[in-house]
Amino acid sequence: MKSMNTQTRLENDLKLAMRAKDETRKRALRQVLSAIKLAEVEKGDQLSEQQVISIIQKEIKSLQESIADAKLANRPDLIKEAEAEISILKPYLPTQLSPAELESLAREAISEVGATSPAEMGQVMKVLMPRIQGRAAGGDVSQVVRKLLGQ
Repeated sequence: MKSMNTQTRLENDLKLAMRAKDETRKRALRQVLSAIKLAEVEKGDQLSEQQVISIIQKEIKSLQESIADAKLANRPDLIKEAEAEISILKPYLPTQLSPAELESLAREAISEVGATSPAEMGQVMKVLMPRIQGRAAGGDVSQVVRKLLGQ
């Protein structure tokens, strides 16, 4: 892991994008940084590295939803813009878990909790999510847990 935290990297990269007059990179980084600042104001304190990663994930998810909407509206220009912004933001996320790694972590959590049915999924997720720490999407995690619990 780099010694510089993600938020500092985002801020430094924004300065570089401004100097380079890279509008797409500037827009993507500004959007994430403003979401981080807003969350800090609401919390009344600086965000942890994990909370910053979580905001980046939310921004990417929002851009993916924009792509889906743009496809329905037949707007290839908007699709291209959102895809470019996603490709700018993805490198700030931790390395994603492979499906096998995710399944292995899920099995560990299930056996720790002693879960045997889908009704206990919440307990498993509570143990599992802190271990995932931004390395997999929440939807993917719950899908794997559901599958392993036989739902």
